[in-house]
Amino acid sequence: MTKYKKTFRIESTRLKEWDYSNPWWYYVTLNTKGHKEWFGTIEKNKMVLNGMGELAEHFWKLIPTHFQNVELDYYVIMPNHIHGIIIINPTVETPDRASLRSSSLGQIMNQFKGSVKRWANKNGYSTFVWQTRFYDSIIRNEKELYNIRKYIEQNPLRWELEKDQLENIFDL
Repeated sequence: MTKYKKTFRIESTRLKEWDYSNPWWYYVTLNTKGHKEWFGTIEKNKMVLNGMGELAEHFWKLIPTHFQNVELDYYVIMPNHIHGIIIINPTVETPDRASLRSSSLGQIMNQFKGSVKRWANKNGYSTFVWQTRFYDSIIRNEKELYNIRKYIEQNPLRWELEKDQLENIFDL
């Protein structure tokens, strides 16, 4: 750990040599601060979104309208976190339009988190806060993609077993 402004900070787990605007498939996890359950509940092993959860899903689905070279794959909104697969496609140059600048994964996630937070502030949820940063993983092959999709699909089933495990509670 290094110090920043006289306090310790956790080093990034991101690959230093990787450009996160590269066209690729990425697995991301975003947590609420303190893992507070803002987005709904698990009932009978299924996620039931509340108003905040529906709002988070709405903004999640809007990501490709803000970033035209981005597609969404599997995702799940859980009571206190979101898992999703983000696909950054190559930008395409057309005769009538210059190539769009490729957005980085960080820009995409910051825009999403900011949209949810701004809505929350304006609509009576001013105490809603995201955990700083987000977890990401570069999906390296089809087997890994299959396993991540399965994990996302089955996440609500594991909620009661895993929600209180220490490794799932610590902030990044």
